Amino acid sequence: MTVSIRDLRPGDPGDVEAVVHLRRTVLPFMITTSAGVAYEVTSAHPAKRYRILLAEHADGLPVATAQVGIAHESPEPGLGFVNLQVHPAHRGLGVGSALLRAAEEHLVAAGAVDSYAWVLDGPRDHAFAARHGYRPGRSAHFLRLELSERTLPPYPAVLPPGVELRAASAFADDPRPLYEADAEVSLDEPGDVPVELDDYENWLAEVWHEPSLDHDLTTVVLVDGVVAAFSAARTDGAGRYGSAMTGTRRAHRGRGLAKLAKTASLHRALATGCTEALTGNDAGNAAMLAVNKRFGYEIRATETRFAKRLAPFDVNPKEVTA
Repeated sequence: MTVSIRDLRPGDPGDVEAVVHLRRTVLPFMITTSAGVAYEVTSAHPAKRYRILLAEHADGLPVATAQVGIAHESPEPGLGFVNLQVHPAHRGLGVGSALLRAAEEHLVAAGAVDSYAWVLDGPRDHAFAARHGYRPGRSAHFLRLELSERTLPPYPAVLPPGVELRAASAFADDPRPLYEADAEVSLDEPGDVPVELDDYENWLAEVWHEPSLDHDLTTVVLVDGVVAAFSAARTDGAGRYGSAMTGTRRAHRGRGLAKLAKTASLHRALATGCTEALTGNDAGNAAMLAVNKRFGYEIRATETRFAKRLAPFDVNPKEVTA
């Protein structure tokens, strides 16, 4: 099969909707919106070298997409990432191989030494990764919860002394305290690519202003007026709520503040008409998995992080026959 591979045009509604459709088809347990897809490209830091690629038939039908770039927030240089979504009806025809090759060429040109890719669990997907030189590493779970009054723990009637709950929208004039909390929590997030959030302006662009981040549902716990914990929420406008990050700063851990933040956020989500809650947890994050299990979340899918040491390419074709 001959496919052409090109960059997403973020200002083209047809391109954006094609990516949304592909992602929702392959990864139904993630929040994906049209505004968010376009914003990924237009807001990306130059050092990220970020691209969204589209693979098309000769008739222009998009059949696969990939997100590729450099993990520029990692203190370790040369780490790249590529994540593929191939429509199920077009798998096994070489589309994924062609798209992966184009993505890896971009990473090599951008100076990446290693490539990381999330791969859904299953013999076919794992075999594809192995054939292309990737080796498996840590795993993560997609979880889902049906939102209703009967599934949620009760909203806290009384808060501990000194503890307050606020929506992130209360920080609209100065979100820096949320950035500082996010930066601290992110340092302890399980993963094989370390992350250091040390650029406030970049955080504003890629996190705070990301279109699907719901500032009213994102919930912050203050202790004596200081941000101690938070539960970030994303929504798609169609009744789906996704947890973007839930965490507690080191000095306040062990007090149930993350659960408090998430409980309040989920109740707010239910009150606004959300009917489905989604989240993801590293398989080794026993503490957060236990919290989500108590909420009633159930594991619906698992993916594994694969890694590969990259080698230079000799060619860079615009059209690939797979």
